[in-house]
Amino acid sequence: MSLLVREKNFYKWFFSLFLSIALQALITFVVNFADNIMIGVYNQTAMSGVALVNQLQYLLMQISTGIATGIVVLAAQYWGKGETEPIGRIIALGMKFALLVGVVFTVATYFYPAEILSFLTNDPEIIAQGVEYLVYICFTYLVFTISNTLILSFRSVESTNIAPVTALCSLLVNVVLNYIFIFGNFGFPEMGARGAGLATLIARIVELVIVILYVKLGDKKLRLRFSQWLKLDWKYMGDYIRISLPVVLASAMWGVGQLLQTAILGHVGAAAIAANSISSTMFQTATIFFRASSGASSVIIGKTIGLGQTDKIKAYSRTFQLIFIGLGIISGLIIMLLRVFMIDFYTLTPEARSLTRTFMLILAITVVGTSYEYPVMAGIIQSGGDTKYGMIVDTAFIFLFTLPLAAASAFLFQWPAAVTFMFLKIDQIVKCIPHGIKVNRYKWVRVLTR
Repeated sequence: MSLLVREKNFYKWFFSLFLSIALQALITFVVNFADNIMIGVYNQTAMSGVALVNQLQYLLMQISTGIATGIVVLAAQYWGKGETEPIGRIIALGMKFALLVGVVFTVATYFYPAEILSFLTNDPEIIAQGVEYLVYICFTYLVFTISNTLILSFRSVESTNIAPVTALCSLLVNVVLNYIFIFGNFGFPEMGARGAGLATLIARIVELVIVILYVKLGDKKLRLRFSQWLKLDWKYMGDYIRISLPVVLASAMWGVGQLLQTAILGHVGAAAIAANSISSTMFQTATIFFRASSGASSVIIGKTIGLGQTDKIKAYSRTFQLIFIGLGIISGLIIMLLRVFMIDFYTLTPEARSLTRTFMLILAITVVGTSYEYPVMAGIIQSGGDTKYGMIVDTAFIFLFTLPLAAASAFLFQWPAAVTFMFLKIDQIVKCIPHGIKVNRYKWVRVLTR
């Protein structure tokens, strides 16, 4: 076996999956970017309030993605073996956990919106705008967990076309309704942040309807039955929990870490909140590449193990790592280019404008590390069967390295917000070292199927 893959079919396989997943991520980014731009044009305080609530959405997305990733890690190996019946049962198990998480988020944010947001900032005006947004957005959490978990689960059988379709429909609905509800066009009252929440709720419902129609009418591989969701499948319950629990915990800890990062910056000042909101939106351009590369490589690694072709794993892994680094450099360049002119779209104070430029410069550098370490951990090591490694390493870095340094910078030494932001992102470079060592030892290759 050569050092790198020399088969054209491998690259065709990878990039077909990559482009499909990236297209969905791109459209989703445009949705979030449109939200951010439109509410940012409305006013900075409303944008900051929406940005805080979106951190809750990010935490929910991380948990939901963790649940779906657990499904994909196990199901992709069954797909490689040509056994589809267990996959439907595994997806049904994962959906039960997804529904539970969606209910918890909806109930918590419906009854305690101000209390939750006060943890993220002490600015009463920003909290008030966030509460306005949550009036409708809290109901999207249950809808989102169902559609997102289902869409991601279908990656295990290489069905990725449904994702861009739902994302595109969501984009069209959300942008049009944002224009109507936020600014009060076509005879509707001006609703501001509350209007953005209502637009998103309707868009999420449209997404769910499309996904359900696909499951019932469009899917020819799995032929899922919703009646399976009502039963507890004890045969695969142990397998799913053992494999997915570390993934879910790792994703949840990552989401909690991001929430705490927002809380730290949220107590630094309004300018830091606004700068972080815009920078985070720009950072989503980079997630298009490294999440797509992670998703594509995870399917290939899992299916290859399921096929019993473990002799190909080393060459696949080395080739993936070079691709990840190349995509990271491209991502950094994109952020640098966007940094030049995107800030002009927003209505910002001079302090927030200057801080945003600095934050985006830091992201342009650290994203190269993120684009390597994230898909190596989630796309190769995790999908290869070692789901505990990512949970241990990521949790240790977040709570023993990143957050203590940033909290000390912000509250103990009261250093500039840019220094605190740098401490919040520097772990993305440092984590490349343990991930690079781990992935090149190949002890993570494990057969998970029965």
